[in-house]
Amino acid sequence: MFQSLANRLTLRALHCVDAETAHGVTIRALASGVYPRFSNASLPSLRQEVLGLSFPNPLGMAAGFDKNGEVPDAILGMGFGFAEAGTVTPRPQGGNLRPRLFRLPADQGVINRFGFNNEGHAALLARLEARKGRGGIVGVNVGANKDAADRVADYVTGIRTFAHLAAYFTVNISSPNTPGLRDLQAKAALDELLSAVMAERDAQSLQVGRKVPVFLKIAPDVSAEGLEDIAEAVLTHKVDGLIVSNTTLSRAGLQDMQTAQEAGGLSGRPLFRRATIILARTRKLVGPDLPIIGVGGIDSPETALVKITAGATLLQVYSSLVYKGPGLVPAILKHLDAELKRHGLASLEKLRSVNADAWASENLD
Repeated sequence: MFQSLANRLTLRALHCVDAETAHGVTIRALASGVYPRFSNASLPSLRQEVLGLSFPNPLGMAAGFDKNGEVPDAILGMGFGFAEAGTVTPRPQGGNLRPRLFRLPADQGVINRFGFNNEGHAALLARLEARKGRGGIVGVNVGANKDAADRVADYVTGIRTFAHLAAYFTVNISSPNTPGLRDLQAKAALDELLSAVMAERDAQSLQVGRKVPVFLKIAPDVSAEGLEDIAEAVLTHKVDGLIVSNTTLSRAGLQDMQTAQEAGGLSGRPLFRRATIILARTRKLVGPDLPIIGVGGIDSPETALVKITAGATLLQVYSSLVYKGPGLVPAILKHLDAELKRHGLASLEKLRSVNADAWASENLD
């Protein structure tokens, strides 16, 4: 197993305190330079160009871990190919009341109902300005304030604020913890949002001298008809990519039924199957070329490879680190490299989507 003794002892200590406190301790440790290093230079086979960005490997840290952009360089130093700050809203907001983060050890899952708690645009902007010139791919995940009178305007403001600093943008309309947010996935609302966001991105491109890629992050609970509408809107508005998926409201198959009653989005291992089916169905709808970041339930080297064969261009993890620790990062990367060598392939592109048809035909129930 890829967990060292030190890794297991650290995880055990963190699990002795409540989940949100443990997360805060982890952020402070990373900010202090206390984390294992892994160099991507040792695995050149995993490098790839996506939307004009040079990814040293396909594995990223998902949004929600570093909401306020406090530790992107530590994340990259651990071996991640990219980091994503946010979700960030124009004005600071405290989010929902604690407790709002719950572990489900028997299921290797996590439930959260944070509600876009973050320090706002100004705080993240200052941190990203301070690290300018350090390199590495750091994306910005933008959202809307809970009490925003015009949520579309909040997303547009996010694009305008961070266009000169973000390697890419994620437009997050799929969190279940902000009332009404997922309504933006509906056809008419999504057309309005994407039209405004992409117009602002294009306007900012003239100012910053590059076209910052925009990803749309969707929910795994979307209906078949809704997914078709999303795919159509993404292609119509020339959105650069998709992230599939956010957390789920489903509680199917959980063992810890007491914790399962907590409101919020479920992530971790229980999300894997649903998120992977939606990923494959999305790939079938948008075609072979649109970049898709596959996220949801990746908790082993094997499940990382499955996401790629189901249609993912890039990958993200977060909740699985609660149970597997940072050793999961090099374990996944070494496994992907070994699979390429085993098949005699030069890049992951040849493995992408080879099982998409099978996964797309699976039943969600």
